Amino acid sequence: MANPWIAALFALFAWWFSTGAILVVVRHADRAGRRARLACTVLALPLLGLGLWGFAQTLGQDGSAAAYWAFLSALAIWGWVELAFLTGVITGPNLYRCPDNLPEAERFVRAWGTVAYHEILLTGLLVGLWLFGAGAENTFGLWTFTTLYFARISAKLNLYFGVPRINTEFIPEALSHMSSHFRVSRLNWVFPISVTALSYASACWLERLYAADAAGAITGFALLAAITALALLEHWLMVLPLPDAKLWRWMLPAPKPTTTSNTTRPEGHHGF
Repeated sequence: MANPWIAALFALFAWWFSTGAILVVVRHADRAGRRARLACTVLALPLLGLGLWGFAQTLGQDGSAAAYWAFLSALAIWGWVELAFLTGVITGPNLYRCPDNLPEAERFVRAWGTVAYHEILLTGLLVGLWLFGAGAENTFGLWTFTTLYFARISAKLNLYFGVPRINTEFIPEALSHMSSHFRVSRLNWVFPISVTALSYASACWLERLYAADAAGAITGFALLAAITALALLEHWLMVLPLPDAKLWRWMLPAPKPTTTSNTTRPEGHHGF
C-alpha cells in the first residue's frame, strides 16, 4: 500500500466514489422532497464526526496506514459539508435567481449571498484544523482539506467570472437558482492563475514524493499529488469539451421533473 501508484489510484477512486455517492444521495433526496434533504444531512452527521475523530487520531501517527486514514478523514469532513450544501441546508441567505444586466458589484454580492454560509463553515473548519493540527507529525489530512478548500474557491471564482463550459446537469433542485450566477464566456483572468497555482502545487507534491524515503511520506505525498492533479483536471474540464458527466450519470436515478423558475427578487438592496 506504500506504492505511490497504488496511492494515486486510491485517491482517484476515492474522488470518483465519494462524488458519486453524494450525487446519488442528493438525487434521491430531491425526488423525496425538502424534508428528505434535511434528513439526509442530519443522518450523515456521523460522517462529519468520524472525519474529525480520524483527523485528530492520525495527527500523531506515521506510516502508510496513517496517511490513508488522514486522507479519508479529510474527505469525510469535506464530504459532509458538500452534502449539506447540495441539499440546500447550508448555502447562503440569497435563494433567488440573479436578474440580468446588474452592475458587477451587485452581481458579486448576490453571488456571494448564495454560498456565504457554506464558505464561512468551510473557512471555520480550515482555521480550526490548522490551529489543532499544525506542527503534527502527520499533516496529510490537513493538507488534503487545504487543497480541496483552495481548489473549490478557485473553481467558484472561475464559474463566476466566466468559462466556456459549465456543466449544470448535476445541480440539485435546492440550488436551481445558482446557475443564474454563473457566466459562460471566454477565459477569464482568474483561470490562468488557477491552473498555474494547481500545477505548481502538484509539482511540489511530486518533488516531495521523489525525495521521500519513509512509507508514510511516500503514501501521503502520492495522495496529495493525485488529489491536486484531479483538482487541476476539474479546472481544465471548464474549458475542454470532454464528457466528464458520464463518469456518474449512469449511476444516478432520473431527476425529479421540475419547472424551471425564473423567480428573482428585484426589490431590496442586493436582493437580500
